[in-house]
Amino acid sequence: MNETTPAPAPAPAAQALAPQKTPASAGRSVPRPPSSGTEPTLAQRLAELVQRQGVLAVLLTVVIVASFVYPTFATLDNARGVTVQASFLAVVALGMTMVIITGGIDLSVGSVFALGGVLAAWASQWGLLPALLVPLLVCAAIGLLNGFLIARAGMAPFIVTLATLLAARGILLAFTDEGATTYLVPKGSAFAELGQGSIWGFGYPILIALVLFGGGGLLLQRTSFGQTLFAVGGSSDAATLMGLPVARTKILVYTLSGLLAGLAGALNAARLSSGVTIIGVGMELDAISAVVIGGTLLIGGAGSISGTLWGVLLLAVIQNLINQIGSLNSSYQSVVSGGFLIVVVVAQRYLARSRRTT
Repeated sequence: MNETTPAPAPAPAAQALAPQKTPASAGRSVPRPPSSGTEPTLAQRLAELVQRQGVLAVLLTVVIVASFVYPTFATLDNARGVTVQASFLAVVALGMTMVIITGGIDLSVGSVFALGGVLAAWASQWGLLPALLVPLLVCAAIGLLNGFLIARAGMAPFIVTLATLLAARGILLAFTDEGATTYLVPKGSAFAELGQGSIWGFGYPILIALVLFGGGGLLLQRTSFGQTLFAVGGSSDAATLMGLPVARTKILVYTLSGLLAGLAGALNAARLSSGVTIIGVGMELDAISAVVIGGTLLIGGAGSISGTLWGVLLLAVIQNLINQIGSLNSSYQSVVSGGFLIVVVVAQRYLARSRRTT
């Protein structure tokens, strides 16, 4: 009667299940703590900081050196010119950032950018609202098609977006009679003012890009949707097991990418007062370069909106410096951008290895 029964063993099953409660950390852009449970080491913190903000240090260095070498570089007028030219690529690269964070790629944005500009110029004859709605709806529909084929049909992002790149360019050529027809934006219209007007000397496209980047940063870092993007990019299978809406998330980011490319094209048409048919060729490569140079991993799961902004500005500054030199043509920008891209990708691999082994 006085026998005591042994207490049940404390929860090996519960202990085994405990690690499964935190798989969301796999998709975030912060490094996972070491398996011993200690805080990340100093070397790991430095590796993460360099990966995420190294491009800003490079940008500041280039700007400071260029300001001493070329007196015309450090002028307010030149800064306005650089930033307004960069604003269109920045809007496209914003959508590309979210696509790449999920582990995807969007090669169609250059053609969608050009198509959005032509559609906006054509619709501007009926006012500001049609000039914005027509390209946004059409380009968002192209992005929606990309997302549906990738997320629901299981097709490779590279193949799908390459196909829509060709399709969007084909629609553009058909709409403009093989480029023979150029649609003009009415002078003095509200739509033209959207691309050519300014506040305190800085054009509306710059302000629109900054607002979009601010909203994109909040979306990525302060909402469950942003954390879902990281989780999907970190491991799509793990995100599915967690019950996250993987397919819906992919569809949304591709739709957003098409929408932003169309908006950038519309703003560019408003600035140029016409729908130029030959623009946007290779823009998808510039956008990808800016995103990767900004620290977003091509394999997905890590990245930042601010890094993309610094990457876009770095490419714009390089182009401006080539113009300042005068003896070099714009083709050298591709050489320099390619060199930066190779260096950044190699550095990312080294930093990722250091964060795992340190």
